[in-house]
Amino acid sequence: MKQTFKRCLSILAGLCLGTVAMAQTFTTHAVKEGETLLGISKTYGVSQESILQYNKEIKTGGALPANTILVIPGAKKGNAPLDDTGVQAEVAQLINNIMTDSVPERKPKGFVTHEVGRKETIYSITKRYDISEEELKRYNKELYATQLRKRMELRIPQYSPEEKASQTIDPSDYEKYVVSPKETRWSIAHKYGITIDSMLTLNPGLSKTNNYLAEGYELLLPKQPGSSVENQQTQLYTSYTIPPKMNFYRLEKEFGVNSDEVIRLNPEIAERGGLKEGTVIRIPEKKKETGEINTDNYIFYEVKPKQNEFRLTRKFGLPWQELVALNPELKEGLKAGMILKLPKDQVGDFEVKNALILDKINLLDSIDVANKPRLLYLLPFRLDKLNLSDREQTADLILRRNSLKYSLGLYSGAMVALDSIKELGVSVSVKTVDNQLELERTKQILQAEDLSKYNAIFGPLDVPSLKEVSVRAAQYNVPVIAPVPAKSELSLNNVFFSYTGDADLRGHMLNYVAAQRTNENILVIADSGHKVVADSILAKFPSAKWVAVKQEEKNIGVNREKLASLLAKDVENWVFLETDNFQLISSVVSILNAFNNTALNPEEDEEVVQMRLFTTDRNNGFENDALSSTHLSNLNFTYPSVFREVPNNAFVKRYRAKFGENPDRYAVRGFDLTMDLLLKLAYKNDLIDISKFIGSTEYNGSRFNYEKDASSGYFNKASYIMAYENMYIKQLE
Repeated sequence: MKQTFKRCLSILAGLCLGTVAMAQTFTTHAVKEGETLLGISKTYGVSQESILQYNKEIKTGGALPANTILVIPGAKKGNAPLDDTGVQAEVAQLINNIMTDSVPERKPKGFVTHEVGRKETIYSITKRYDISEEELKRYNKELYATQLRKRMELRIPQYSPEEKASQTIDPSDYEKYVVSPKETRWSIAHKYGITIDSMLTLNPGLSKTNNYLAEGYELLLPKQPGSSVENQQTQLYTSYTIPPKMNFYRLEKEFGVNSDEVIRLNPEIAERGGLKEGTVIRIPEKKKETGEINTDNYIFYEVKPKQNEFRLTRKFGLPWQELVALNPELKEGLKAGMILKLPKDQVGDFEVKNALILDKINLLDSIDVANKPRLLYLLPFRLDKLNLSDREQTADLILRRNSLKYSLGLYSGAMVALDSIKELGVSVSVKTVDNQLELERTKQILQAEDLSKYNAIFGPLDVPSLKEVSVRAAQYNVPVIAPVPAKSELSLNNVFFSYTGDADLRGHMLNYVAAQRTNENILVIADSGHKVVADSILAKFPSAKWVAVKQEEKNIGVNREKLASLLAKDVENWVFLETDNFQLISSVVSILNAFNNTALNPEEDEEVVQMRLFTTDRNNGFENDALSSTHLSNLNFTYPSVFREVPNNAFVKRYRAKFGENPDRYAVRGFDLTMDLLLKLAYKNDLIDISKFIGSTEYNGSRFNYEKDASSGYFNKASYIMAYENMYIKQLE
């Protein structure tokens, strides 16, 4: 208890609980039947013009359909009616549409500073400097939320003359392309021989932050020689010098071309009476195509600046000749932005994510100290409930309130990460606020904060507050880190869900078992609440046997004799147990342990049966202290996990020195999440952008591998396979 209190004091001493006023606030309003724009503007004390400015889809005097979600800027405090309809997803999309410009982004060569004068407007400034309104706001994010004011200093981007020149597109040079299943931006770019940047320029409607490409989407792409890509039949040739003792049979075997074709292409062979050593002839190139250019057949790579043949062949594990055969455009030279394809099963010094080959980046070696991340931590420390002068009450409250225990654990680990990153030369600005696990408190905090100045927001823990933070932060494209499991029916496009979901954990477990299995006998035991899980196991392993669970009002279990009849004696029995009912878990574990390494009929001198226990979800039922660890170890209990056991490493020693106790799993998680976040921001101060090309990362007890969902945020897909073995828990994969 003494150490717990000491840790609590250390953490609370590090909190910075000040507030900063935000120049402009927003709220949302769900239109009710019969409401008018005039009535809504009076309710919130704002002008109709202000509402129209942030809601482009409605018109002056037009009807307002019921359930339309409006963004209300600068609503006067206390006037806004409570809106608990739970439809924030449309708001996030609406704000995103307002803030997203369809004009392709161009890179400035530099900036100048402009001090706003009297009566100047955004329109007059953009005309003066020949830039768009979006380009002005992109480099002055406060303009998204506040009005232009006198003496405000603005950063004005400067562009080279050639970038300012308008480009006209001749429609006859381009064609529409309809995206087919399993095609990606990279596979289509390779097919047309263009870069991703070119594709974005031709198709400004494509997202610059999301790589998703929907089936049936229509793209504008440049026409290639010939009527279409599919109709091109251009034959490529290579020069070949005849070596000694070469004949037509060997030539056909080596190049796949018969003698008649060789002579047709090289009539001088007939004149010279056959293949003569030293003669240079033309040979049709072998085609490496084995199917459609999509994710079923290929993986893709975008060439980076300054890469050369040596680096690519080493990365891909392919000789240059084979790489050229797959990508004939390489004959014209290696250029940054080219999209290369490789066979689906190709392995090498790379990682593949969504059929895209990623460069392995060592974040520790890629720190740019010029990047200075700014973080906001929103966690429920419940300072309103704690009396730090009463040690016993404080320690007891921490033990009883999970939210407080999680917050203290996460933040204590984060504090150690902040100390560690500081030693690497990275300057980090952190503000920490107690949201007290209340939505109204969260709203108050957000109204007082200028979110545009932050690179990321860590927390909160409760889902209603997480939704509110996500919607507000989306206005400034600020990512939000969800440190604990969080499920939302809404689309939270800027949220990084760090806790791997149940479906991904289950998929990892089933794929692991499928890869390890030879001829083992698989059985499935699942209660009625886990039928979906049981069905997915049976679909993965059609030969698996179902073991019925008998559920009564007060009792639950399996029939011992029926289970024994399904066991195999000549191969190992692998049993999946899917339930969160401790009574069923305890009963099944005891029965399986009794069967393990014993003969079902000893008098018949039968071979002993071998048992192994699996689950796709190690929930609280499996963590009950009354469950025998010896039995689990005897059964080599195997399960997927977001966490792994942490050895007595440098982090543990540093944590112990700071707080006087070993870190719990939440402290480990807090360190890993913060370290991952800070290293990525120290490499490039844009978490959303860097997530496109950073693959799997791993720290003390956690892995992170975020993938963007087509309709929501970024989801961690990484996990471990853990197993009990000789009374220890070991990592298998």
